[in-house]
Amino acid sequence: MKVDKRKLEIAMARAKLNRDMLAQKADMPIPTICNVYSRGTCKPATLGRIAEALGVDVTEILAD
Repeated sequence: MKVDKRKLEIAMARAKLNRDMLAQKADMPIPTICNVYSRGTCKPATLGRIAEALGVDVTEILAD
């Protein structure tokens, strides 16, 4: 799934989380979060866990 980096950054800012804190809250390895951030793609389950950790709906961080 395609992730909009800008939307992801906005959601992280609203949640007051950096990549390390997001990885911990989503119970994922830090490299996974960094890969999503840099590549802009991930599996649906990964995106779901990230969205849940950020407290947003998945559609809020998907690319249009």
